[in-house]
Amino acid sequence: MVAVGYTAEAMLPGDRSARARALTVVLAGFLLVAMAVSLAVGAAGTSLWGALGALLRGEALSTTDQVVLWHIRAPRTVMGVAVGASLAVSGALMQGLFRNPLADPGIVGVGAGAGLGAITAIVLGSFLPVALHDALGYYVVPMAAFLGGWASTLLLYRVATRRGRTSVAMMLLAGIALGALAGAVSGILVYIATDAQLRDLTFWGLGSLAGATWSKVATGLPIMLPALIAAPFLARGLNGLALGEAPAFHLGIHVQRVKNAAILSVAAATGAAVAMSGGIGFVGIVVPHLLRLASGTDHRHLLVNSALLGAALLLFADVISRSIIAPSELPIGIVTAVLGAPVFLWILFRQRGVLDL
Repeated sequence: MVAVGYTAEAMLPGDRSARARALTVVLAGFLLVAMAVSLAVGAAGTSLWGALGALLRGEALSTTDQVVLWHIRAPRTVMGVAVGASLAVSGALMQGLFRNPLADPGIVGVGAGAGLGAITAIVLGSFLPVALHDALGYYVVPMAAFLGGWASTLLLYRVATRRGRTSVAMMLLAGIALGALAGAVSGILVYIATDAQLRDLTFWGLGSLAGATWSKVATGLPIMLPALIAAPFLARGLNGLALGEAPAFHLGIHVQRVKNAAILSVAAATGAAVAMSGGIGFVGIVVPHLLRLASGTDHRHLLVNSALLGAALLLFADVISRSIIAPSELPIGIVTAVLGAPVFLWILFRQRGVLDL
């Protein structure tokens, strides 16, 4: 029985709050460096530092510098921050909800469901009523991706959870099935797509931040930001769920409300991220796990630090993707897979003795 007066945070093993707070400061600095590098690196010869120096001297920027820095690199950097933070926080939320470090929107099919929603909107969006299409405007694809991610997350949770307990094996198997089903339906839609739509759909294959614009950022941020802002408010509930649903209930946590809010947040963040950048894997599973090793499992710090580290790592991956074969670009999904897959295998190696798969 849980003693009255205890909090979920106090009962978490190994309180490392001081280390987690210090890590937050370090990661915030790391993110600022990543943003500066992202703005400074590119195929064009424009120099960020030269532009800043000109502004400090009161000189006007050239038209080329304004276009490259403000209309190309700046929206790409903002998109990288938003997508990286959304994927990492979604991973942390799912791992807290399922109480397992292997949960991730990409691996368990949520990303595939969001991608299916976006592809459906691209291919079949013309069949929407004109009034609805005009009302939604640029939000058609992000909203469809959100609905696809929400449906996948909810279905996955329903299948994997029985009598208040979530089966890891069932979660992974259901995720594989959901991913396969979403891939099959997506294949049908790709088959019937027009040539113009196929050019848009090639974007979803491996993910990319290329083609980022302020209008595209503006369509995703209104969906992402509420999910990212709401996530820290779920920290106490997720800490309680780490003890089990019954102890969490006795601690005064509204378990079902926390579940619903977590599912909705994951669907919104993942759906909008997929709509903006396509499928980018391994960020959601690697980032939260590394932070747990570094500073503990307290979601009060884990969620914030996941957003910071996820954003910074995705920006650096993007810098690599557009530098390694410059002036061409390597899809960022390849970079995150090359970097993330070995870490994921290492996670499996460490957990093989404790995971009941």
